[in-house]
Amino acid sequence: MSPWLTVVGIGEDGFKGLGRNARHALLRASRIIGGQRQLDLLPVCIRGTHELWPSPFSLEPLLARRFEPVCVLASGDPMFYGVGASLARQVAADELLILPAPSSVSLAAARLGWPLQDVVTLSVVARPVAALNAHLASGVRLLVLSNDGQSPTAIAALLRASGFGPSRLSVFEHLGGTAERRIDGHAEGWQDPPIATLNLIAIDCLADANTPRLSRLAGLPDAAFKHDGQLTKRDVRAMTLARLAPTPGELLWDVGAGSGSIGIEWMRAHPSCRALAIEADAGRQQLIEHNREALGVPGLQLIRGSAPQALAELEAPDAIFIGGGVTRDGVLDTCWQHLRPGGRLVANAVTLQSEMTLMNWRTQHGGELTRIHVAQAQPLGEFDTWRQALPITLLEVIKPL
Repeated sequence: MSPWLTVVGIGEDGFKGLGRNARHALLRASRIIGGQRQLDLLPVCIRGTHELWPSPFSLEPLLARRFEPVCVLASGDPMFYGVGASLARQVAADELLILPAPSSVSLAAARLGWPLQDVVTLSVVARPVAALNAHLASGVRLLVLSNDGQSPTAIAALLRASGFGPSRLSVFEHLGGTAERRIDGHAEGWQDPPIATLNLIAIDCLADANTPRLSRLAGLPDAAFKHDGQLTKRDVRAMTLARLAPTPGELLWDVGAGSGSIGIEWMRAHPSCRALAIEADAGRQQLIEHNREALGVPGLQLIRGSAPQALAELEAPDAIFIGGGVTRDGVLDTCWQHLRPGGRLVANAVTLQSEMTLMNWRTQHGGELTRIHVAQAQPLGEFDTWRQALPITLLEVIKPL
């Protein structure tokens, strides 16, 4: 089957910057769909009917013309945060021909001399800038697609607030076109210059001397979280996450989330990891909202309610952590029922009652019990001694396929 849908990526240099195949596709097209900015780049020799995307944006009118010859005009590389990626999820590969132009990140990397394989690429187009917090570390280079002309100012403010004021910023406007412009500066002295709506931000990250190092590996310092005392402590958290074993694309339920630390670290493990934090206490809900922004996972979804009632309509998870409420009627059974086959359930107990609940539940469903003892050296008069934290009983169960 020959493709009925052709997606042409066009840069700021317009029709003259396109390759032969892309030019021929546009010259032959009877209908061309795109945004106003892209359509305005076409010369008068392109006779096909010009059609704007509907507002609000929808692919349905285009998909309704399946098997009619249609050309979609997109910006740069359509497969990089573009409409090509959306279409590829709904149109079979043999029905779709994509002809990309250089993306804005490719052009920016060329201007800066940054090898693309060593750069983290992100988008804040219709996304919260707080997601950048998960990627900040000295020496990291970021290329960020802006939402609008205010994005550079918002990102500079975020860098200052996160302890990365010395970071160098380069803002590129209209990359690849005659109006291309570059503005350089540092986050701590950013002057909020007028910026074109179409821009990209390059960030060479550098932390202040006293900014804490926050690894992407499990076991962030307890001080990285705001909490009211209900927090899975650092060493236990690292061991718990090792058993939950986050892998790309998986969904976690963090039941009785407290301050949200398990769900947050799960999502920091990989950009495609997802988590739902189930928490009934209003004060702790506010802590979760703060922590997810500060630690760069604003996509953590907060479910306001108590288990098991709040679990009924949720998407089935790949892993579940129960940090509180294991003695509540139906919590363990409801979680087990919703867990996907092959999924992991990990529950922590501190009290004798919750420990007995885990032990009794294990007789029916199997799994491994682990007792965790953590002690820290603390002063005792003129000397030091070990202060034992409350022991934790950890249950790990894998649901049979």
